[in-house]
Amino acid sequence: MTIHPAGSRDIVVGIDPDRNWHLALAWAADEAQRRRLPLRLVLAVPLQHDTQHVDDTPGETALRQTGSDRLEQACNWVRDRHPEVAVTGDLLGGFPAPVLGGAARGARMIVLGSRHLSRTAEFFSAGSLVVPVTAQAHCPVVVVGDSEHISQQPPYIVAGIDGSASATAALAFAFDEADLRGAALRVVCVWQRPLIMLDDEEVALRAQRTLLSEATAGLSEKYPDVHVTHEVLTGHPVEELARAAEFALAVVVGRRGRGGYTGMRIGSVVHGLLHRAHCPVITVPTD
Repeated sequence: MTIHPAGSRDIVVGIDPDRNWHLALAWAADEAQRRRLPLRLVLAVPLQHDTQHVDDTPGETALRQTGSDRLEQACNWVRDRHPEVAVTGDLLGGFPAPVLGGAARGARMIVLGSRHLSRTAEFFSAGSLVVPVTAQAHCPVVVVGDSEHISQQPPYIVAGIDGSASATAALAFAFDEADLRGAALRVVCVWQRPLIMLDDEEVALRAQRTLLSEATAGLSEKYPDVHVTHEVLTGHPVEELARAAEFALAVVVGRRGRGGYTGMRIGSVVHGLLHRAHCPVITVPTD
């Protein structure tokens, strides 16, 4: 039986024909099955002259044929994994990042694989998806560079918060995801010692613990089955969150605003986690 959820929101997956897409697609297919949502696979083919180039670079027709073949393989792979999930494939013309961003308007979430590029390579690569899509998307973006740690018992999800509106949205998503999976939730706030301390350190840490309690209070009532722990860590946010999520199913953080194509406004913590974390990274916009 095929899943036909209410509404038209779906999970969108960016397919890279030159890379192994199985890890990200497995995550997306499993999530679609859990949430009873349709899955839409998108593959972008840059527009070119429809000729065979002198340097043996394939023309647009050949690229589209390769892309079509990859999409068919990916759709069949999903059907084998979860026959009940409705899956479709879209082959679209243009550069991957803007094409995927446009195709995913109204999506429940976007799922991308990671090439594990360096930060410089990620920034300058014309085919890069992770940074620009994460910066522009109007919905949560899941970057799957490493497998979720399903063997860890009990399974858990990490949510990083800092009191901002984007962190509040991320925390709500993290609770929902933990409830959906039957996982525990570790809510983490990282305090960085300032160069000049205006208050006593214990006062600052107590304020962070209060922030955690207030942020989770209403959501704990909404999701009574989710076991929640609060942790105030001291150090660099990226390093501490990555360490806390070392054996997690995922780490969830908020992101502020949507920048241009370069994605320079996604924030240093988000940018750092995309390269440092060894589990899926889920970023959630404020709206």
